[in-house]
Amino acid sequence: MKVIEIRQSLQKLILGEVLWDDEILKFYSVDASMYQIFPKVVVIPKIEKDVISVIKFANKNKISVTARGAGTGLVGSALNDGIIIDMKNFDSIKIQKNYVKIGVGITKGSLDKELKTKRKFFPPNPSIGPYCSLGGIIANNASGSRTLKYGSAIDNVKEITFVDGRGEKNILPNNQKIGKRIIQFAKKIDINQFPRVSKNSCGYRLDSIKSLRDTHKILVGAEGTLGIILSVKLSLREVPFKRILFVVEYPSVTSAAKNCIKIKNSGPSALEFVDRSTLRNIDFKFGKSTECLLFVEYDSNIKEIQTRFKNFISGKIIKKLTTEKEIEKWWKYRDLALSYSMKEIKEEERNPHIIEDATVPLEKLGKLFLIIDKINKEFQTKTVMYGHAGNGNIHVRIISNRQKIKTLEKISKTYFDQIIELGGTITGEHGDGIARSEFIKKQYGNKNYRVFKELKQFFDPNKILNPGKITSSKTSFKRLERF
Repeated sequence: MKVIEIRQSLQKLILGEVLWDDEILKFYSVDASMYQIFPKVVVIPKIEKDVISVIKFANKNKISVTARGAGTGLVGSALNDGIIIDMKNFDSIKIQKNYVKIGVGITKGSLDKELKTKRKFFPPNPSIGPYCSLGGIIANNASGSRTLKYGSAIDNVKEITFVDGRGEKNILPNNQKIGKRIIQFAKKIDINQFPRVSKNSCGYRLDSIKSLRDTHKILVGAEGTLGIILSVKLSLREVPFKRILFVVEYPSVTSAAKNCIKIKNSGPSALEFVDRSTLRNIDFKFGKSTECLLFVEYDSNIKEIQTRFKNFISGKIIKKLTTEKEIEKWWKYRDLALSYSMKEIKEEERNPHIIEDATVPLEKLGKLFLIIDKINKEFQTKTVMYGHAGNGNIHVRIISNRQKIKTLEKISKTYFDQIIELGGTITGEHGDGIARSEFIKKQYGNKNYRVFKELKQFFDPNKILNPGKITSSKTSFKRLERF
C-alpha cells in the first residue's frame, strides 16, 4: 500500500486528526533519546473507536502502530516508521475514594494537581513527572523516589482497558478468558532467570502474575507492544501529614553505598543519591572532601526517626528539613539531576543514553560503582551518576569525546554482562525501547525469551504493535542516525 493511500484511507476512517506534513513528521520522529525515525503518518484519535479502527486497518495492511504520550522517553520507545498514534485527547480524570480512573493522555502534573485537592497521591514520581503522560508511565513501568516505600507503576495499577493487535477492546483483569492464557504463560517462565531486584522494567513482567487478579500487570512495562492502552484505574494513597528530609554528605560513593542497607532497614519513604556534578549546582557550602549526597526522607514515625537517625548513618548530616517549603526546595535539586548533568556535559562530549538505568540488589550497589569506575578507566571516559540508591537503581551518563559506535557497543556489553552477573536488571524504570531490547535475551535466557515471543504472538499475531521493542534482536547502535 502506498504511503499516500495509507494517509487518505485513515482520513476517511476516523473522526480524529490525520497529519503528515514535514514539520509534524519531523516532530514525531524524535523523543528525548538520541534516536530518530520518521513515521509515515501521525494519527491523533478523538474517541476510542478511532483507536480500534486504526489498529484494524494497520493489522489488515501490515503497518506498524506505535502509541506516543508526551515524548519524554530516553530510549526511543515511542518511535517507529509506520503510524504514530498520539493519545493526548484521552485526558479524562475520575477520582473515586481509593482509586482514580484516567485516560492515558493526561500528564502526571495535571493528575497531581487534581489529586492534591483530595489529599491523595499516585506514588510513581519520575524526576520529570509533571511533563510525563500517564500512558508513558504505565508503558515503561516508571518509578521514582517513592518506589522504596510505595512501589513502581506495576504495584499501583488496578485495571487496564486496551486494544490488542487485532483491534479488539479488552479490560484486564476482568476478561478471564485472556487472563487464563496469561496465567499459562506465567507458569512457563524460569523464575530463577528473573532479576532479584526491587524494581524492574525489562522485558515482560510475567513474574508479577500470581493470579487472575494480577493479569492486567502484563501491560505495564510492555511499551505498547501488547496493546494500545486507553484508560487505567490507579490506586491512590493518602498524602502523609508530616515528612522529614535528611541530606547527608559522604567522602566516597562506596561509603554511601555501604550505608544504604542500614538506612533502608530504618523504613524511609525515599533514599536518593547524587554525585559531585549535582553538588556544584546547589547553593550550599559542602565539605572539601564531599563526593556525593544521600537524600533520606521519612513520612511516618517522625519523632522516633529524629532521635535515632544519627545512629545509623556514617556520613555527615548537613540538612534536617521539616517544612514543606524547604523539603520541596531540596528535592528540586535532586529532581534536576538530569538537567544538571546535561549542563555539565559539553555538546561534543554527549553520548547516547546506553547504560543509564541498571538496577542491582541493594547489597551489590557498591560493586555497581566499582564496575562504573573500571569502565571509566578502560575506555577513558568520565561519568555523571544519580538515582534511586535505596532500590540499587543508578542512572549513568557517559562523558567523553564522541565515541565510535563500536566502542559504545562494547561499553554496553561490558556493563550489562556484569549487571546480570550481580543478579540485576539492565532496565530499572525507563523501559527497553530501541536502546536495550537487543540485550533482553541475554538477561532472561532462551526459555524465558521464547515465552516472551509466544506472549507477543498471542496479543499481536501480525506484530504491528511497536515492532523493534522487547522481542527484537535488532542492534540499537545502527539506529543512532542523529548521533
